[in-house]
This record gives sequence, structure tokens and C-alpha cells, in this order.
Amino acid sequence: MPQAPTPEVLQGTLDLLVLKTVAREPMHGWGIAQRIQERSDQALVVGQGSLYPALMRLERRGWIAGAWGVTENNRRARYYRLTPLGARQLTRETESWRRYARAVELILGAT
Repeated sequence: MPQAPTPEVLQGTLDLLVLKTVAREPMHGWGIAQRIQERSDQALVVGQGSLYPALMRLERRGWIAGAWGVTENNRRARYYRLTPLGARQLTRETESWRRYARAVELILGAT
């Protein structure tokens, strides 16, 4: 029996979604997850178990940089921003994702 689709982000797309989200403005982890969910019209959910390892990986690669700050609720949080290297990676990943989506659409549209 086929499984129902889940709103969990597809493996391999999380880096792209995080890079695009922090390209708009520096954000803390919870804010990133919320923004992705909001911008996807609640279709994508990013769990903490996926998000925080991704943030550490992206920071290690130099694509994002984190700095401690204070949230609007007066809590300490790490804010992430896109680096110039991350901006170049975002461009590459966006182009790659669009090529992939076009290829899938070609197959889905085939009769």
C-alpha cells in the first residue's frame, strides 16, 4: 500500500531552503524553520533534528556565518547570515534544482 506524502523536507533540499531563507535576512534556527513552513504554505516542515545539523554543516562549509544575538522575546539565540561563498552556492544550487524540476516535469507531462 502506498504511503501518504509527508510534509518533511526532501533530503538534499534543506541546504538550498536554508540558504535562500537566510539570504533575505539573518535569522535564528527556530525562525528559519518557521519561515520555511510559512513560505511553503505549511507544506514543508523542518524538524530540529534536521535543521541544526544542517546549520552546523553549512557553517562549517563557510556558506553561512553565525553570531549570538537576542531574539524579540529577549532570549539568546544564534543568528545565521549568508556569506559571499554561500551566495555563490545558493546560485549553483538554485540552478541545479530548477534543472531537476524541469526534468521531472518533462517526465510527468509525457503521455
